[in-house]
Amino acid sequence: MTSRGAGTAFSRRNYRLSIESEKPKVTGIVNSKLLNDYLRRIFPSADGIQPAAAYRKPLTFQNLQEHLDKLLAEDSGAEDSRDQVLEGRLGPSTVVLDHTSGFEGLLLVDDDLLGVIGHSNFGSIRATTCVYKGKWIYEVLISSQGLMQIGWCTLNCRFNQEEGVGDTPDSYAYDGNRVRKWNVTTTNYGKSWAAGDIVSCLIDLDEGTIAFCLNGVSLGTAFDNITRGAGMAYFPAISLSFKESVAFNFGSRPLRYPFTWRDILQDPPSVDLVKAHKLLGYLKNVIHIGIDVLEGKLVEKDTSTWQLQGEPTVLITLAHIFNHFAPLMCKVYLVEDVLMNFLLSILEQGGSVEAHPLIQQLLDLMWLLMEDYEVHECLKQLLMSLLRAYRFSPIIPDLGLQIHYLRLTIAVLKHEKSRKYLLNNVLFDVLRSVVFFYIKSPLRVEEAGLQELIPTTWWPNRFTKEGKESKEVKEESAEERLRRRAYDRGCQRLKKRIEVVEELQVQILKLLLNNKDRGGGEASRYIFLNKFRKFLQENASSRGNLTVLCPPEYMVCFLHRLISTLRCYWDGHKAKAPAALSSEEAYVPPQLFYNGKVDYFDLQRLGGLLSHLKKTLKDDLALKANILIDPAELQAVTMDDLDEDEESATSTAQRPVAALAIGGALARPSWLSSPTLGRANRFLSTAAVSLMNPRRSLGTLEKMKARTLSVEQRTEDDIEGSHGNEGLLLGRPPEEPEQSITENSLLEILDGIVMMYNLSVHQQLGKMVGVSDDVNEYALALKDTEEKISRCPKKRRDIYEELVKSQKVFSEKLNHLSRRLAWINVTIYSKEKMQDIYWLLRVCIRTIEHGDRTGSLFAFMPEFYLSVAMNSYSTLKNYFSPVHCMEELPGYEETLTRLAAILAKHFADSRIVGTDIRDSLMQALASYVCYPHSLRAVERIPEEQRISMMRNLLAPYEQRPWAQTNWILVRLWRGCGFGYRYTRLPHLLKTKPEDANLPSLQKPCPSTLLQQHMADLLRSDCDMAPSFLNSVLNQLNWAFSEFIGMIQEIQQAAERLERNFVDSRQLKVCATCFDLSVSLLRVLEMTVTLAPEIFLDWSRPSSELLLRRLAQLLNQVLNRVTAERNLFDRVVNLRLPGLESVDHYPILVAVTGILVRLLMDTDFQGAKRATAVLLADPCFQLRSIQYLLGHAEPSALAAMPPSADKRHFSLHTYTDYISLEELAKVERMLSHLSEESKQAAASILPTSEEDLCPICYAHPISAIFRPCSHKSCKACINQHLMNNKDCFFCKATITGVDDFTKPTSS
Repeated sequence: MTSRGAGTAFSRRNYRLSIESEKPKVTGIVNSKLLNDYLRRIFPSADGIQPAAAYRKPLTFQNLQEHLDKLLAEDSGAEDSRDQVLEGRLGPSTVVLDHTSGFEGLLLVDDDLLGVIGHSNFGSIRATTCVYKGKWIYEVLISSQGLMQIGWCTLNCRFNQEEGVGDTPDSYAYDGNRVRKWNVTTTNYGKSWAAGDIVSCLIDLDEGTIAFCLNGVSLGTAFDNITRGAGMAYFPAISLSFKESVAFNFGSRPLRYPFTWRDILQDPPSVDLVKAHKLLGYLKNVIHIGIDVLEGKLVEKDTSTWQLQGEPTVLITLAHIFNHFAPLMCKVYLVEDVLMNFLLSILEQGGSVEAHPLIQQLLDLMWLLMEDYEVHECLKQLLMSLLRAYRFSPIIPDLGLQIHYLRLTIAVLKHEKSRKYLLNNVLFDVLRSVVFFYIKSPLRVEEAGLQELIPTTWWPNRFTKEGKESKEVKEESAEERLRRRAYDRGCQRLKKRIEVVEELQVQILKLLLNNKDRGGGEASRYIFLNKFRKFLQENASSRGNLTVLCPPEYMVCFLHRLISTLRCYWDGHKAKAPAALSSEEAYVPPQLFYNGKVDYFDLQRLGGLLSHLKKTLKDDLALKANILIDPAELQAVTMDDLDEDEESATSTAQRPVAALAIGGALARPSWLSSPTLGRANRFLSTAAVSLMNPRRSLGTLEKMKARTLSVEQRTEDDIEGSHGNEGLLLGRPPEEPEQSITENSLLEILDGIVMMYNLSVHQQLGKMVGVSDDVNEYALALKDTEEKISRCPKKRRDIYEELVKSQKVFSEKLNHLSRRLAWINVTIYSKEKMQDIYWLLRVCIRTIEHGDRTGSLFAFMPEFYLSVAMNSYSTLKNYFSPVHCMEELPGYEETLTRLAAILAKHFADSRIVGTDIRDSLMQALASYVCYPHSLRAVERIPEEQRISMMRNLLAPYEQRPWAQTNWILVRLWRGCGFGYRYTRLPHLLKTKPEDANLPSLQKPCPSTLLQQHMADLLRSDCDMAPSFLNSVLNQLNWAFSEFIGMIQEIQQAAERLERNFVDSRQLKVCATCFDLSVSLLRVLEMTVTLAPEIFLDWSRPSSELLLRRLAQLLNQVLNRVTAERNLFDRVVNLRLPGLESVDHYPILVAVTGILVRLLMDTDFQGAKRATAVLLADPCFQLRSIQYLLGHAEPSALAAMPPSADKRHFSLHTYTDYISLEELAKVERMLSHLSEESKQAAASILPTSEEDLCPICYAHPISAIFRPCSHKSCKACINQHLMNNKDCFFCKATITGVDDFTKPTSS
């Protein structure tokens, strides 16, 4: 690479040194004596002794190369001889995972053959090198904390999908997931590991022992007396379950926790390491020593202010150093051990990153004196080493290690040329750069130092035995108050330290989003934009393949840092352009969704597929947005949709089989294996190659890539716009204001943030609440144990001691969990994080409102905007509430009302076609009306929107999902119905609810305003009431019939002699049908109460028919439920798990409420009609009404054995739920029906069989059909005509129905 001793001519670079012509020296170099002194100081001999002047040849640039070669060769011979001494090892010198034959199951292995992901039930793989003598060590970087067994095995070990390392003889493993060691049998051992830990695996074949260390701390000897001797050699090996991942370090990088008395499996590059340290020392000398040309002497310089100012002497000296140093800096071991540690030492002097410009100067030197490929490789390895060090550093109280590595990352990224290269080629393509924004949660709080940081623990103690927060907040004792305040102070100390890390992470993102560094090409922000979009695409389009997703815990941290950075730049632009919007008013304009400037991949739009929308709404696009759709593009899209499967199959068939087996059958499993590498190119499988046929997603991925290319080719002008080009804002609809929002690039980042939340952040926020739930459960257990201790008799010492042990265990667990909860509350559920989610909610609300104004173009909006609006509100309400209160947020009431308006309008919006998103909107609205504060928000929306919402809720139940609609109406009524003021059913009060925060377990909060809207609509619209009520009656008939059929099957199964198990799914469906029946009855009660004239005013066309149908169904329900020792009774008494909600009370009080409203709470004429219809129904039995008040039939009492002590149902036993006034009405109703039934029985004349309706045989003939003159009763023909116009008998079309009165006989 260099012509040695040939002066200053270097073949690697043509260094053009500027030489001023007026200088006396032609070369621009200092005089020979000063140059000799300078070079001797820079390149001292190894022993530090300078040769005598008489025997010393002057150093010049002509002989410097020879001198440097001699210095670098001094120690290499000794190192080479030392390397050859090591014995006891067999295999290649470079140790990697054996991807050719040493594996079992499906595995994904990274390019460097060091990272592995399990892709089957329990895959195993070993290394290529084994050991048979001596003491050896290797490290495993734990990337996920699931089921894995790590250790050693021999060549004879045979593994399968059930047995792995440690499950066979001569294989030994440590499992930190289950905290056990394995060698055929298993026993407890070690500590639990977490993602980000490092396991050291040590074997001593001289003593015959195996041990393990976790983060450098010994776990003790795991196995002794292991098998040794001839033919016994041990390979590093691992078995791991699906999705679990690790990265091995056999010595290709410096060990994080080296042991001097152990040999590393792979020899370090000792010769190169010595050379690199020497050359680094020479580089440090150049920085420390300066030349004072005027004085003609050497001077010491301050390294922090050193700058390369074009001095030819210094520059040529550096060129000689880098001639040897540059090739070494392409090796990962040397970059991590030499360069990274040197750069870190520069920052150790303290101060801000800006106070150390030396790092920028060194990066300038690298770009100047190294070949491009060398700089690229060096920077890539440097960032990989930094990220690995950051991720796998142990948590210490001041987070000093994480801060150290982040500061160096910032220093490197501050260098513009380096930043752009890394953005273009490394940060998203090779590195898992999102790790830089993650703060891992310590699983073991003792090692993280949280005991010192939070010495006093505390937990809330305001919970009842049902797990709900007690409304009666007890006065805090003085001791509890002191503990809580000390705990809060500890949390604040922790928060301040974590905020330092978060601020550094935001600084990194600010560098990546810099849009002013246009020197030498595109600004950083626009490179980031394209890479960020590609990152979102990988996570959005691979939701079915979990191994390629970014872990959600990383996404949460990345989201918050990105929001902070975005708002900073957004408000910075506002300061420069006052006409723009502030970040508090941010939203995404609707044109981004249809102008094609932003790629939404294959994500669903509100109106369906994009290709379909382009065809159906092309005229609206042309008219409103001035966007023309090319007919050729439409045709291409259509053909693309049609041929998708065919193209996928074709592309698959063209790929070679070997490529499928080894070369990338799956896309990058980028997030779980190696902590840094970004492309895995080996997919290992012991199964037949036929099992590896790629699925349809392969073809889709290839097409996506082509689509992504167009995104990557975008320029700044395409995004920001210029010279009349609006960039991302092309196609502004007339409804959208012309006001400037902000920089267009920030709008795309905002859109990406919303998408990120939808992909995985919401689920992760819900998952982390589990720690808080654990604290509550242990606090309840501790409280219960302390109560038992206080009640324990003194003579039962054995019980007392066991209770004290339990109390100690619960206290220790609570101390641990409360400290861990403090960490989670600071990093995930802090007030600042809550404000981020609230800001995101408001962004989505404004975006939806702006999109809604565009009319039909609203269909282009991606579904995830509505999902994020609903989910972020749910997060604020349910996940942050234990720590912070949503009501404290600014503009909370207004935001709640605007979200209520969105839900009320769009749950039945015809522009939204997706079934899932419509169901989500309906469920969100149903949850909204369960809580008083959100229900009041619904009542605050404009009256027109409220009435429209109620009209949509009252649409007929057929041809649409109706259960949620019915649930909403029930919630609006709950608290007003007969005996309907309960939160939980009376018979379930002694049981603990699965989740006390469920909407169904909230206290009743009826809305009289919305009830009034419902009543007005039913009264005023003559067609709405019959269609709505007929659909409710139809669904009630179906639900109750299904319920009865299912409990018959359950009863039959229970009565069989052989042991039977009823399917839990069948029990769940049965309980659901019962709950639906009750809720439908409550809606009928609500309708009868609010608008009784619909049933009782027979001047309305369908009133009589509706009343008869209602009476018929009520009688059927009463007869089935109230019969003594009937089917319903027997199933209820079984008390099967899954049928807890099935009981007499809920269904009987609902029926009673309807009867009371019809018979007691109406005028005389209405009560008379209702009574007549009820008594005329052939299914009516007075004993069913008597049953409600506990009046059993005499025959039933006589039939019961005298020993039976069965309690009869009676409304009188539920005085906590039914008022005395309500009971009095039931008593009056029973008396009224008893009297009326006696009078009816006395007045009814016997009817001959010929005069009865030939359909039901229950009523006399009262109607004659036209034109066929066949006859039936009015009830039968009216019910028949709802669904069919043909005659019962002759199938002729009925044109009319007349009253029929039998003529009197002469």
